[in-house]
Amino acid sequence: MSLAQELENNQETIKDITENVILPPGDLYSDEPPLETELHLEQIMLLLKCLKWLWRDRNDFYAAGNLTIYYSHKKRKDEQFRGPDFFVVLDTERKTRKSWVVWEEDGKYPNLILEILSESTVNTDRGLKKNLYQNTFRTPDYFWFDPYTLEFAGFHLVDGKYQPLEPNNQGHLWSQQLELYLGIYQGLVRFFTPQGELVPTPEEIAESERQQKEIAQQKAERLAAKLRELNIDPDTI
Repeated sequence: MSLAQELENNQETIKDITENVILPPGDLYSDEPPLETELHLEQIMLLLKCLKWLWRDRNDFYAAGNLTIYYSHKKRKDEQFRGPDFFVVLDTERKTRKSWVVWEEDGKYPNLILEILSESTVNTDRGLKKNLYQNTFRTPDYFWFDPYTLEFAGFHLVDGKYQPLEPNNQGHLWSQQLELYLGIYQGLVRFFTPQGELVPTPEEIAESERQQKEIAQQKAERLAAKLRELNIDPDTI
């Protein structure tokens, strides 16, 4: 055997060992490809931002986007893994993770998953992934959304099978797991409270507070001007 052949065989052996090795806890990094479009990123960031703000006082959940879920029964990194666009796990520790490794998380799978449809993933999201989340993950709430066509659908697990969710009068779909509605607002999926109120982003809250402060200031200035017309010094009141 030549030196070149021997080196090639050694490299193949090393590759096989690397792919099949069971890594120590915490060493499994996410292995997801880049997001397909800017809208995919915007949608994921919006959901994460709103839920984390709404549940800012809670430490019993984990929410992530475009992060690998490893679920191999053999605890192998080279088989049985998926990366949902957005998912939420309840009754778990709220902390930063490199990936979601089921066998390191007491066997927990996501309680809710949302996939963002695209031309290259639409058939997988509607078929293979839906079956996987139904039959293997047993994820109670599954949604998909197309930011270009605005196709939006949701399912809830009933007796082991996904049943389509019926929209309310506002076109929103109820998540039993999050106890929130999901619905389209300005072209993207947003969370809504049980009362139907939009869950805002921190930026939207800041802007609303700024506008309210500005309105209050304008009212105060108009009142002061009116008092001065009556020869009353507003500073003395």
